[in-house]
Amino acid sequence: MNETLIRWSREEFSNLPWRKKRNLYTTLVSEIMLQQTTVSTVKKHFESFISVFPNLESLASATEDQVCAQWKGLGYYRRARNLHKAAVSLVQNYKGKFPKTFEELKSIPGIGDYTASALIAIGRNDPDLALDANLERVLARYFSLKEEKGLKLQKVIKTKLHSGNLEVDFEKYSPRELNEALMDLGRVFCQARRADCLICPLNSKCLTRVEGGDPLSLPTNTKKNKTKELHNLTLLRVVVRKGKKVLGYTKNKNEWLTGQVEIPTFILETTDKKLKQYPKLMSKDDFKNCPHLKTAITKYKIRNHYIEMTSQEFMSFIKWGKVWEGRERSQQKFTFYSLEQKENHFSTSTLKVLSRLTP
Repeated sequence: MNETLIRWSREEFSNLPWRKKRNLYTTLVSEIMLQQTTVSTVKKHFESFISVFPNLESLASATEDQVCAQWKGLGYYRRARNLHKAAVSLVQNYKGKFPKTFEELKSIPGIGDYTASALIAIGRNDPDLALDANLERVLARYFSLKEEKGLKLQKVIKTKLHSGNLEVDFEKYSPRELNEALMDLGRVFCQARRADCLICPLNSKCLTRVEGGDPLSLPTNTKKNKTKELHNLTLLRVVVRKGKKVLGYTKNKNEWLTGQVEIPTFILETTDKKLKQYPKLMSKDDFKNCPHLKTAITKYKIRNHYIEMTSQEFMSFIKWGKVWEGRERSQQKFTFYSLEQKENHFSTSTLKVLSRLTP
């Protein structure tokens, strides 16, 4: 590791909002936001979230729905719920203080191995490595580590770190800056499918490069990549309005997008015969000519047809001829939700449909 890396990271990324006035709380928020989400996306939402929940106490005292409403645009709402659980636990069990040890941190609901290490290394600025995919990849290539990607490699890195056999100088460079710089390096120069070795700040001492190896071959992954099975899914989404309210239902914990509000949605066609996320319409030809928009989720490519109905038309639709199969009617409890209340957290697909049908 060298000064060039630290200097490059400072010059390029010190303006990231979560790196200004660092503390343990903002580190917790930013690190959970950054899981499975790009830096550019988090930049758009971090400051507004902190303005609503400036500390642990304000976050813990909020409802889960309020937290999810502020999480809008960041995706994967399970992370918002985990963040809320962590805040509640810290306030109730630790009087709003973060415990110091890795094991104590990891025992808090919503905080796993990575987040615990990030709180120590980045939030508290104590010696540790927050081994996300970027750090794991960069260090495997820099030190030419051949261990299997994942827990095996992480264990080797941590063992080398704590035994002093890893060239990471926490006395010369602060743990916070070093972790952040390595994350930046993995995001910019040392990517999973692309390595810009010629302009990398660590190229002169990278063992994989010095030994003439292929950086893209590390970290090793001998597990066979299973071909992801993709399914086509055609849905009908129904818009029923009452003034500034729209008919919908809140997704339960066994459904996609748990806790979000979705307008009445029905399966017209799907290549996944086991799918039970939505009721399946027996009569579908009437709706194939409705306008549509495309979305995707996990392994599904979705064609969303949409139509607007009055309350009376929707009741007739439910009652006559458009009967669904494979799901009890009682599982969808429709009610009217205000479009103006932030607590009513509408799914992205619902908002896209509503934008197409603006009255």
